[in-house]
Amino acid sequence: MYDCIVIGGGPSGLMASIAAAEKGGKVLLLDKGNKLGRKLGISGGGRCNVTNRMPVNELIQQIPGNGRFLYSALSMFNNEDIIIFFEKLGITLKEEDHGRMFPATDKAQTVVNALVNRVKELGVEIRTDASVKTVHYHDGRTTGIELKNREVILAKTVIIAVGGKSVPQTGSTGDGYAWVEKAGHTITELYPTEVPITSSESFIQEKVLQGLSLRNVGLSVLNEKGKIIVTHQLDMIFTHFGISGPAALRCSQFVVKELKKSNDRTVTMMIDLFPDKNEEDVVQEITSVLEKEPKKAIKNALKGYIPERYLLFLLGHIGIESDMIYAYLAKEKIRWLAKTIKGFTFKVNGTLSIEQAFVTGGGVSIKEVDPKRMASKKMKGLYFCGEILDVHGYTGGFNITAAFVTGHVAGKSAAEEAIQQP
Repeated sequence: MYDCIVIGGGPSGLMASIAAAEKGGKVLLLDKGNKLGRKLGISGGGRCNVTNRMPVNELIQQIPGNGRFLYSALSMFNNEDIIIFFEKLGITLKEEDHGRMFPATDKAQTVVNALVNRVKELGVEIRTDASVKTVHYHDGRTTGIELKNREVILAKTVIIAVGGKSVPQTGSTGDGYAWVEKAGHTITELYPTEVPITSSESFIQEKVLQGLSLRNVGLSVLNEKGKIIVTHQLDMIFTHFGISGPAALRCSQFVVKELKKSNDRTVTMMIDLFPDKNEEDVVQEITSVLEKEPKKAIKNALKGYIPERYLLFLLGHIGIESDMIYAYLAKEKIRWLAKTIKGFTFKVNGTLSIEQAFVTGGGVSIKEVDPKRMASKKMKGLYFCGEILDVHGYTGGFNITAAFVTGHVAGKSAAEEAIQQP
């Protein structure tokens, strides 16, 4: 009989195992894959963005999917505690732009190894290649789990840390939802977040801009009345199916939600090439550049001001001949170009699938989970952590932070409950 079985060896499951064992619990960690920490090992482009050093209030704002649910957990174990935790394990972290924290080695495997070594050091029993068939409940209490080979393992508490449905090659294939529903829980609608966006605009289909990156643009999602819902100022890239890059990924969940309200199954997005300038500034700058070289073709005069492929595309879009020289260009055409630079709009029609997303939106309804303990309100001895919960953030270390924080609280709470039982 174990005090605690943790299902899932990702960031939340590893942290839950450590926290439960540090509380003195007898812990079994199960993973259906052949090694622990697979998703963690490819996170942050293989560098692992361990957490983000911004203040907790700002951190919550970077977790638009029910981030407020994490306030209680963050009061017990926050992003600074994560940094201290890793430093105690001998991992030096370094701070990069926007407060992102990475291991000094720039290798995600350093983080995975440190967690796995700590799990082993604490005497946690690890079983890989162990596929769980179901979680067993009896008389309103969790009693243990059953593996697919029919082996039943008893435990006082069970922590479900199996992730969502994103990046299935790492083992996140949505197995946990059935076990959760069996306990009487609600799974809110699942949808992809942090995922590339698709479009059937002709310039996308014809690959006119494919491979073009735009740096530090303002990318916005508009509602049906043309009002901006959200803007993210980051880099983006045009692809053969639509748009990707950090700005697009962050906008994706808003596209998914807006599509549900759309009559024609499209959503308008807008690119502002110079989000830190107003339209009048852009008019003045274009005029100034062109006045200096009035006999040069517009496309040649402006190519240092705007990425050349994007410039040619915008000129074609608004019907200005790229070979025209400034002397023949009407003043209203300059204003029109500035307006388009500040607000080029196009239609998008969806995203890539949830399996191709970085993060799963939806999951175990947070209304049915105690935020101070990550414990089920429906079934005694049942706990949740990580991406199976209906909590999701932007990329940049925020989802891993949520995984570590909920994992730590779930592990500690589960062990405390188990140890109090006869």
